[in-house]
Amino acid sequence: MKKYNICIVGGGSRYTPDMLAMLCNQKERFPIKKLVLYDNEKERQEKVGKYAEILFREYYPEIEEIIYTTSMKEAFQDIDFALMQIRVGRLKMREMDEKIALKHGCLGQETCGAGGFAYGLRSIPAIIEIINVIRKYSPKCWILNYSNPAAIVAEATKRIFPNDYRIINICDMPIAILDVYAEVLGKKRKDLEPKYFGLNHFGWFTHIYDTKTGEDYLPKLRELLKTPIDVQTEPLFQEPSWSATFEFMSQMINDYDEYLPNTYLQYYLYPHKMLKKQNPEYTRANEVMDGNEKDTFQRLDAVLANGKLKGTEYDIDGSAGCHAEYIVDLATALANNTKEIFLIITKNNGTISNLDPEMMVEVPCRVGSNGVEPLSVGNIPTFYKGLLENQYAYESLTVDAYAEGSKAKALQALVLNRTVVNTNVAKELLEDLINANADYWPKMQ
Repeated sequence: MKKYNICIVGGGSRYTPDMLAMLCNQKERFPIKKLVLYDNEKERQEKVGKYAEILFREYYPEIEEIIYTTSMKEAFQDIDFALMQIRVGRLKMREMDEKIALKHGCLGQETCGAGGFAYGLRSIPAIIEIINVIRKYSPKCWILNYSNPAAIVAEATKRIFPNDYRIINICDMPIAILDVYAEVLGKKRKDLEPKYFGLNHFGWFTHIYDTKTGEDYLPKLRELLKTPIDVQTEPLFQEPSWSATFEFMSQMINDYDEYLPNTYLQYYLYPHKMLKKQNPEYTRANEVMDGNEKDTFQRLDAVLANGKLKGTEYDIDGSAGCHAEYIVDLATALANNTKEIFLIITKNNGTISNLDPEMMVEVPCRVGSNGVEPLSVGNIPTFYKGLLENQYAYESLTVDAYAEGSKAKALQALVLNRTVVNTNVAKELLEDLINANADYWPKMQ
Protein backbone atom coordinates (compact mmCIF):
# COMPACT_ATOMS: atom_id res chain seq x y z
CA MET A 1 0.00 0.00 0.00
CA LYS A 2 1.29 3.46 -0.88
CA LYS A 3 2.55 5.62 1.97
CA TYR A 4 1.55 9.28 1.95
CA ASN A 5 3.20 12.57 2.76
CA ILE A 6 0.78 14.73 4.74
CA CYS A 7 0.91 18.25 6.12
CA ILE A 8 -1.30 19.57 8.89
CA VAL A 9 -1.71 23.28 8.15
CA GLY A 10 -2.30 24.91 11.51
CA GLY A 11 -0.11 22.34 13.20
CA GLY A 12 -0.06 24.33 16.44
CA SER A 13 -3.82 23.97 16.84
CA ARG A 14 -5.43 22.46 19.93
CA TYR A 15 -7.03 19.95 17.55
CA THR A 16 -3.73 18.59 16.25
CA PRO A 17 -2.87 16.16 19.10
CA ASP A 18 -6.14 14.24 18.57
CA MET A 19 -5.50 14.15 14.85
CA LEU A 20 -1.98 12.80 15.39
CA ALA A 21 -3.36 10.08 17.66
CA MET A 22 -5.92 9.13 15.03
CA LEU A 23 -3.22 8.92 12.35
CA CYS A 24 -1.32 6.50 14.59
CA ASN A 25 -4.43 4.41 15.22
CA GLN A 26 -5.34 4.29 11.53
CA LYS A 27 -1.90 3.55 10.05
CA GLU A 28 -3.02 0.22 8.58
CA ARG A 29 -5.55 1.85 6.25
CA PHE A 30 -3.82 5.23 5.78
CA PRO A 31 -0.04 4.75 6.05
CA ILE A 32 2.20 7.79 6.29
CA LYS A 33 5.72 8.22 4.98
CA LYS A 34 6.26 11.85 6.02
CA LEU A 35 4.39 14.02 8.52
CA VAL A 36 4.74 17.81 8.34
CA LEU A 37 3.28 20.30 10.80
CA TYR A 38 3.07 23.87 9.57
CA ASP A 39 2.09 26.90 11.64
CA ASN A 40 3.06 30.56 11.62
CA GLU A 41 3.45 30.61 15.43
CA LYS A 42 6.80 29.07 16.28
CA GLU A 43 6.31 28.44 20.00
CA ARG A 44 3.01 26.60 19.65
CA GLN A 45 4.27 24.69 16.63
CA GLU A 46 7.40 23.50 18.43
CA LYS A 47 5.41 22.27 21.40
CA VAL A 48 3.04 20.23 19.23
CA GLY A 49 5.95 19.11 17.03
CA LYS A 50 7.92 17.76 19.99
CA TYR A 51 4.79 15.99 21.20
CA ALA A 52 4.44 14.44 17.74
CA GLU A 53 8.01 13.15 17.89
CA ILE A 54 7.31 11.36 21.19
CA LEU A 55 3.95 10.04 20.02
CA PHE A 56 5.24 8.65 16.74
CA ARG A 57 8.39 7.23 18.29
CA GLU A 58 6.20 5.11 20.56
CA TYR A 59 3.24 4.31 18.28
CA TYR A 60 4.47 4.77 14.73
CA PRO A 61 8.24 4.10 14.65
CA GLU A 62 8.10 3.09 10.98
CA ILE A 63 7.35 6.64 9.84
CA GLU A 64 10.32 7.95 7.87
CA GLU A 65 10.23 11.67 8.61
CA ILE A 66 8.61 14.21 10.94
CA ILE A 67 9.01 17.92 10.25
CA TYR A 68 7.57 20.92 12.07
CA THR A 69 8.22 24.31 10.60
CA THR A 70 7.05 27.89 10.13
CA SER A 71 8.28 27.90 6.50
CA MET A 72 5.59 27.32 3.87
CA LYS A 73 8.22 26.42 1.30
CA GLU A 74 9.63 23.69 3.52
CA ALA A 75 6.20 22.49 4.65
CA PHE A 76 4.52 22.16 1.26
CA GLN A 77 7.20 20.37 -0.75
CA ASP A 78 6.02 17.08 -2.26
CA ILE A 79 2.93 16.49 -0.09
CA ASP A 80 -0.07 14.32 -0.98
CA PHE A 81 -2.57 15.72 1.53
CA ALA A 82 -2.82 19.12 3.21
CA LEU A 83 -5.20 19.07 6.18
CA MET A 84 -6.04 22.73 6.76
CA GLN A 85 -7.32 23.95 10.13
CA ILE A 86 -6.13 27.53 10.50
CA ARG A 87 -7.64 30.17 12.78
CA VAL A 88 -6.57 33.64 11.71
CA GLY A 89 -6.17 35.87 14.76
CA ARG A 90 -6.67 32.87 17.00
CA LEU A 91 -9.08 32.89 19.92
CA LYS A 92 -8.20 36.44 20.97
CA MET A 93 -9.75 37.78 17.76
CA ARG A 94 -12.71 35.45 18.15
CA GLU A 95 -13.25 36.92 21.61
CA MET A 96 -13.17 40.39 20.08
CA ASP A 97 -15.67 39.40 17.37
CA GLU A 98 -18.06 38.04 19.96
CA LYS A 99 -17.82 40.96 22.36
CA ILE A 100 -18.09 43.67 19.69
CA ALA A 101 -21.24 42.04 18.33
CA LEU A 102 -22.76 41.68 21.80
CA LYS A 103 -22.04 45.35 22.52
CA HIS A 104 -24.36 46.17 19.61
CA GLY A 105 -27.04 43.71 20.72
CA CYS A 106 -26.14 41.08 18.10
CA LEU A 107 -24.84 37.53 18.21
CA GLY A 108 -21.12 37.17 17.63
CA GLN A 109 -20.82 33.41 17.28
CA GLU A 110 -17.75 31.97 15.53
CA THR A 111 -19.40 31.13 12.20
CA CYS A 112 -22.82 32.79 12.53
CA GLY A 113 -23.80 36.43 12.50
CA ALA A 114 -21.30 39.25 12.89
CA GLY A 115 -18.65 36.96 14.38
CA GLY A 116 -18.69 34.64 11.39
CA PHE A 117 -18.64 37.66 9.07
CA ALA A 118 -15.53 39.12 10.73
CA TYR A 119 -13.78 35.76 10.92
CA GLY A 120 -14.59 35.04 7.27
CA LEU A 121 -13.00 38.27 6.09
CA ARG A 122 -9.87 37.41 8.11
CA SER A 123 -9.73 33.85 6.81
CA ILE A 124 -10.09 34.40 3.06
CA PRO A 125 -6.73 36.07 2.33
CA ALA A 126 -4.77 33.65 4.51
CA ILE A 127 -6.35 30.59 2.93
CA ILE A 128 -5.83 31.94 -0.60
CA GLU A 129 -2.15 32.53 0.15
CA ILE A 130 -1.68 29.06 1.60
CA ILE A 131 -3.43 27.34 -1.32
CA ASN A 132 -1.32 29.26 -3.83
CA VAL A 133 1.90 28.17 -2.12
CA ILE A 134 0.71 24.57 -1.83
CA ARG A 135 -0.08 24.54 -5.53
CA LYS A 136 3.39 25.90 -6.32
CA TYR A 137 5.18 23.06 -4.56
CA SER A 138 2.60 20.24 -4.65
CA PRO A 139 0.30 20.76 -7.67
CA LYS A 140 -1.66 17.51 -7.21
CA CYS A 141 -2.02 17.60 -3.45
CA TRP A 142 -5.49 17.05 -1.98
CA ILE A 143 -6.37 20.10 0.13
CA LEU A 144 -8.93 19.20 2.79
CA ASN A 145 -10.06 22.49 4.27
CA TYR A 146 -12.06 22.51 7.47
CA SER A 147 -11.08 26.01 8.60
CA ASN A 148 -14.06 28.06 9.74
CA PRO A 149 -16.24 29.77 8.69
CA ALA A 150 -16.36 27.01 6.11
CA ALA A 151 -19.27 28.43 4.08
CA ILE A 152 -17.55 31.75 3.41
CA VAL A 153 -14.20 30.08 2.79
CA ALA A 154 -15.81 27.63 0.34
CA GLU A 155 -17.48 30.47 -1.59
CA ALA A 156 -14.11 32.26 -1.87
CA THR A 157 -12.14 29.19 -2.95
CA LYS A 158 -14.81 28.33 -5.55
CA ARG A 159 -14.35 31.74 -7.15
CA ILE A 160 -10.57 31.94 -6.97
CA PHE A 161 -9.78 28.30 -7.81
CA PRO A 162 -12.83 27.38 -9.95
CA ASN A 163 -11.35 24.29 -11.63
CA ASP A 164 -9.37 22.86 -8.70
CA TYR A 165 -11.38 19.77 -7.77
CA ARG A 166 -8.66 18.75 -5.31
CA ILE A 167 -9.76 21.48 -2.89
CA ILE A 168 -12.46 19.99 -0.67
CA ASN A 169 -14.27 22.08 1.94
CA ILE A 170 -15.74 20.07 4.79
CA CYS A 171 -17.15 20.40 8.30
CA ASP A 172 -17.39 17.89 11.13
CA MET A 173 -20.51 19.36 12.79
CA PRO A 174 -22.98 17.07 10.97
CA ILE A 175 -20.79 14.16 12.07
CA ALA A 176 -20.90 15.32 15.68
CA ILE A 177 -24.69 15.47 15.40
CA LEU A 178 -24.76 11.97 13.91
CA ASP A 179 -22.74 10.78 16.92
CA VAL A 180 -25.58 12.05 19.11
CA TYR A 181 -28.18 10.29 16.95
CA ALA A 182 -26.17 7.08 17.17
CA GLU A 183 -26.00 7.35 20.96
CA VAL A 184 -29.76 7.90 21.20
CA LEU A 185 -30.40 4.89 18.97
CA GLY A 186 -27.84 2.62 20.64
CA LYS A 187 -25.91 2.42 17.37
CA LYS A 188 -22.51 3.39 16.03
CA ARG A 189 -22.27 6.39 13.73
CA LYS A 190 -21.06 4.29 10.83
CA ASP A 191 -24.28 2.25 11.11
CA LEU A 192 -26.08 5.37 9.87
CA GLU A 193 -26.25 6.95 6.42
CA PRO A 194 -27.64 10.48 6.39
CA LYS A 195 -29.53 12.40 3.74
CA TYR A 196 -29.00 16.11 4.25
CA PHE A 197 -29.23 19.44 2.49
CA GLY A 198 -28.28 23.03 3.22
CA LEU A 199 -25.32 25.34 3.54
CA ASN A 200 -22.57 24.86 6.08
CA HIS A 201 -23.93 25.20 9.64
CA PHE A 202 -27.29 25.86 7.99
CA GLY A 203 -28.90 22.58 7.01
CA TRP A 204 -31.33 19.76 7.78
CA PHE A 205 -31.25 15.95 7.92
CA THR A 206 -34.12 14.53 5.85
CA HIS A 207 -33.43 10.81 6.42
CA ILE A 208 -31.20 8.74 8.69
CA TYR A 209 -30.91 5.28 7.15
CA ASP A 210 -29.58 2.08 8.67
CA THR A 211 -26.70 1.07 6.38
CA LYS A 212 -27.65 -2.63 6.59
CA THR A 213 -31.44 -2.75 6.74
CA GLY A 214 -32.35 0.54 5.05
CA GLU A 215 -34.68 1.49 7.89
CA ASP A 216 -35.19 5.25 8.17
CA TYR A 217 -34.69 6.26 11.80
CA LEU A 218 -35.63 9.91 11.29
CA PRO A 219 -39.26 9.58 12.48
CA LYS A 220 -38.11 7.72 15.60
CA LEU A 221 -35.34 10.23 16.30
CA ARG A 222 -37.69 13.13 15.80
CA GLU A 223 -40.01 11.81 18.52
CA LEU A 224 -37.16 10.91 20.90
CA LEU A 225 -35.45 14.27 20.48
CA LYS A 226 -38.55 16.33 21.14
CA THR A 227 -37.55 15.88 24.78
CA PRO A 228 -34.19 17.46 25.80
CA ILE A 229 -31.34 14.98 25.99
CA ASP A 230 -28.17 14.72 28.06
CA VAL A 231 -25.28 14.31 25.61
CA GLN A 232 -22.13 12.53 26.74
CA THR A 233 -20.58 11.31 23.48
CA GLU A 234 -17.46 13.47 23.80
CA PRO A 235 -15.83 15.72 26.39
CA LEU A 236 -16.67 18.60 24.03
CA PHE A 237 -20.38 18.19 24.71
CA GLN A 238 -19.83 18.32 28.45
CA GLU A 239 -18.83 21.98 28.14
CA PRO A 240 -21.73 24.21 29.28
CA SER A 241 -22.33 25.92 25.93
CA TRP A 242 -22.33 22.68 23.93
CA SER A 243 -24.53 20.90 26.42
CA ALA A 244 -27.04 23.76 26.18
CA THR A 245 -26.85 23.66 22.39
CA PHE A 246 -27.91 20.03 22.22
CA GLU A 247 -30.58 20.48 24.84
CA PHE A 248 -32.08 23.30 22.75
CA MET A 249 -32.37 21.01 19.74
CA SER A 250 -35.66 19.77 21.22
CA GLN A 251 -37.32 23.18 20.82
CA MET A 252 -36.29 23.41 17.16
CA ILE A 253 -37.71 19.95 16.49
CA ASN A 254 -40.96 20.75 18.28
CA ASP A 255 -41.34 23.99 16.32
CA TYR A 256 -40.20 22.62 12.94
CA ASP A 257 -40.81 18.89 12.95
CA GLU A 258 -40.45 18.08 9.25
CA TYR A 259 -36.68 17.39 9.38
CA LEU A 260 -33.87 17.34 11.96
CA PRO A 261 -31.90 20.61 12.15
CA ASN A 262 -28.23 21.36 12.33
CA THR A 263 -27.70 22.75 15.84
CA TYR A 264 -26.35 26.06 14.49
CA LEU A 265 -29.80 26.93 13.18
CA GLN A 266 -30.67 27.99 16.73
CA TYR A 267 -28.78 31.24 16.12
CA TYR A 268 -30.74 32.06 12.96
CA LEU A 269 -34.20 30.86 13.97
CA TYR A 270 -34.10 32.18 17.57
CA PRO A 271 -31.58 35.06 17.54
CA HIS A 272 -33.22 37.03 20.34
CA LYS A 273 -33.48 34.00 22.59
CA MET A 274 -29.86 33.07 21.93
CA LEU A 275 -28.75 36.63 22.57
CA LYS A 276 -30.34 36.61 26.04
CA LYS A 277 -28.22 33.57 26.93
CA GLN A 278 -24.94 35.31 26.14
CA ASN A 279 -22.63 36.76 28.77
CA PRO A 280 -20.94 39.80 27.19
CA GLU A 281 -18.10 39.50 29.72
CA TYR A 282 -17.44 35.79 29.18
CA THR A 283 -18.09 34.37 25.73
CA ARG A 284 -17.53 31.02 24.05
CA ALA A 285 -13.97 32.12 23.16
CA ASN A 286 -13.24 32.62 26.86
CA GLU A 287 -14.73 29.21 27.62
CA VAL A 288 -12.43 27.55 25.06
CA MET A 289 -9.33 29.45 26.18
CA ASP A 290 -9.95 28.57 29.83
CA GLY A 291 -11.06 25.03 29.06
CA ASN A 292 -10.15 22.85 26.10
CA GLU A 293 -7.20 24.89 24.83
CA LYS A 294 -5.64 25.27 28.26
CA ASP A 295 -6.16 21.57 29.04
CA THR A 296 -4.66 20.50 25.70
CA PHE A 297 -1.45 22.46 26.12
CA GLN A 298 -1.10 21.43 29.77
CA ARG A 299 -1.31 17.85 28.55
CA LEU A 300 1.40 18.52 25.98
CA ASP A 301 3.61 20.08 28.66
CA ALA A 302 3.19 17.01 30.84
CA VAL A 303 4.05 14.62 28.01
CA LEU A 304 7.11 16.67 27.06
CA ALA A 305 8.26 16.66 30.70
CA ASN A 306 7.76 12.87 30.92
CA GLY A 307 9.27 12.21 27.52
CA LYS A 308 6.68 9.48 26.91
CA LEU A 309 2.99 8.61 26.65
CA LYS A 310 2.90 4.83 27.05
CA GLY A 311 2.23 3.76 30.59
CA THR A 312 1.08 7.25 31.61
CA GLU A 313 -2.36 8.82 31.95
CA TYR A 314 -1.80 10.36 28.50
CA ASP A 315 -1.55 7.01 26.71
CA ILE A 316 -3.68 6.99 23.56
CA ASP A 317 -6.46 4.42 23.64
CA GLY A 318 -7.51 3.97 20.03
CA SER A 319 -10.14 6.68 20.10
CA ALA A 320 -10.24 10.31 19.06
CA GLY A 321 -12.82 13.01 18.53
CA CYS A 322 -15.08 13.13 15.48
CA HIS A 323 -13.03 16.05 14.12
CA ALA A 324 -9.92 13.90 13.78
CA GLU A 325 -11.69 10.72 12.70
CA TYR A 326 -13.71 12.40 9.96
CA ILE A 327 -10.61 13.88 8.32
CA VAL A 328 -8.78 10.56 8.29
CA ASP A 329 -11.89 8.83 6.91
CA LEU A 330 -12.09 11.37 4.09
CA ALA A 331 -8.39 11.15 3.24
CA THR A 332 -8.67 7.37 3.18
CA ALA A 333 -11.64 7.53 0.81
CA LEU A 334 -9.65 9.73 -1.58
CA ALA A 335 -6.52 7.60 -1.30
CA ASN A 336 -8.22 4.21 -1.59
CA ASN A 337 -11.16 5.09 -3.87
CA THR A 338 -13.64 3.69 -1.34
CA LYS A 339 -16.66 5.58 -2.76
CA GLU A 340 -17.96 6.24 0.76
CA ILE A 341 -20.58 8.92 1.31
CA PHE A 342 -19.62 12.10 3.17
CA LEU A 343 -21.33 15.44 3.69
CA ILE A 344 -19.27 17.87 1.61
CA ILE A 345 -19.54 21.59 0.81
CA THR A 346 -19.63 21.68 -2.98
CA LYS A 347 -21.01 23.70 -5.89
CA ASN A 348 -24.73 23.06 -6.25
CA ASN A 349 -24.81 22.64 -10.03
CA GLY A 350 -28.36 21.25 -9.91
CA THR A 351 -27.91 18.97 -6.90
CA ILE A 352 -30.71 20.91 -5.18
CA SER A 353 -32.85 21.51 -8.24
CA ASN A 354 -34.62 24.73 -7.23
CA LEU A 355 -31.56 26.59 -5.92
CA ASP A 356 -28.93 28.71 -7.67
CA PRO A 357 -26.42 26.35 -9.37
CA GLU A 358 -23.56 28.56 -8.07
CA MET A 359 -24.43 28.03 -4.39
CA MET A 360 -21.87 26.18 -2.26
CA VAL A 361 -24.23 23.65 -0.69
CA GLU A 362 -23.57 20.99 1.92
CA VAL A 363 -24.94 17.67 0.64
CA PRO A 364 -24.09 13.95 0.60
CA CYS A 365 -21.32 13.15 -1.87
CA ARG A 366 -19.69 9.93 -2.95
CA VAL A 367 -15.92 10.26 -2.52
CA GLY A 368 -13.19 8.44 -4.41
CA SER A 369 -9.87 8.97 -6.12
CA ASN A 370 -11.43 11.39 -8.65
CA GLY A 371 -12.87 13.65 -5.97
CA VAL A 372 -16.47 14.22 -4.89
CA GLU A 373 -19.66 13.30 -6.71
CA PRO A 374 -22.74 15.05 -5.25
CA LEU A 375 -25.88 12.95 -4.87
CA SER A 376 -29.11 14.49 -6.12
CA VAL A 377 -31.40 16.07 -3.54
CA GLY A 378 -34.14 17.37 -5.87
CA ASN A 379 -36.48 20.24 -4.98
CA ILE A 380 -36.74 21.51 -1.41
CA PRO A 381 -39.80 23.16 0.22
CA THR A 382 -40.34 26.92 0.05
CA PHE A 383 -39.51 27.66 3.71
CA TYR A 384 -36.06 26.06 3.49
CA LYS A 385 -35.44 27.48 0.02
CA GLY A 386 -36.12 30.99 1.29
CA LEU A 387 -33.83 30.59 4.29
CA LEU A 388 -31.01 29.19 2.16
CA GLU A 389 -31.27 31.85 -0.53
CA ASN A 390 -31.12 34.61 2.07
CA GLN A 391 -28.15 33.03 3.85
CA TYR A 392 -26.27 32.42 0.60
CA ALA A 393 -26.81 36.05 -0.43
CA TYR A 394 -25.18 37.09 2.87
CA GLU A 395 -22.23 34.75 2.29
CA SER A 396 -21.80 35.82 -1.32
CA LEU A 397 -21.86 39.51 -0.42
CA THR A 398 -19.25 38.90 2.29
CA VAL A 399 -16.89 37.48 -0.33
CA ASP A 400 -17.77 40.39 -2.65
CA ALA A 401 -16.82 42.80 0.15
CA TYR A 402 -13.42 41.12 0.42
CA ALA A 403 -12.81 40.94 -3.33
CA GLU A 404 -13.87 44.53 -4.04
CA GLY A 405 -12.80 46.16 -0.78
CA SER A 406 -16.38 47.35 -0.66
CA LYS A 407 -17.81 48.79 2.53
CA ALA A 408 -21.23 48.97 0.85
CA LYS A 409 -21.20 45.24 0.15
CA ALA A 410 -20.05 44.55 3.70
CA LEU A 411 -23.01 46.53 5.06
CA GLN A 412 -25.43 44.71 2.75
CA ALA A 413 -24.06 41.39 3.94
CA LEU A 414 -24.57 42.25 7.61
CA VAL A 415 -28.10 43.54 7.01
CA LEU A 416 -29.04 40.30 5.24
CA ASN A 417 -27.75 38.22 8.12
CA ARG A 418 -30.74 37.07 10.20
CA THR A 419 -28.85 37.77 13.45
CA VAL A 420 -28.32 41.47 12.58
CA VAL A 421 -30.99 42.80 10.15
CA ASN A 422 -31.23 46.40 11.43
CA THR A 423 -29.37 48.83 9.15
CA ASN A 424 -28.47 51.38 11.83
CA VAL A 425 -27.07 48.65 14.06
CA ALA A 426 -25.19 47.12 11.12
CA LYS A 427 -23.53 50.46 10.30
CA GLU A 428 -22.19 50.95 13.82
CA LEU A 429 -21.20 47.29 14.12
CA LEU A 430 -19.32 47.41 10.82
CA GLU A 431 -17.29 50.45 11.89
CA ASP A 432 -16.18 48.71 15.09
CA LEU A 433 -15.30 45.52 13.22
CA ILE A 434 -13.30 47.44 10.61
CA ASN A 435 -11.26 49.10 13.37
CA ALA A 436 -10.70 45.84 15.25
CA ASN A 437 -9.63 43.99 12.09
CA ALA A 438 -7.35 46.64 10.61
CA ASP A 439 -4.41 44.19 10.55
CA TYR A 440 -6.41 41.48 8.79
CA TRP A 441 -9.11 42.83 6.46
CA PRO A 442 -8.56 44.56 3.13
CA LYS A 443 -9.10 48.30 3.28
CA MET A 444 -12.73 49.09 2.59
CA GLN A 445 -14.10 52.16 0.85
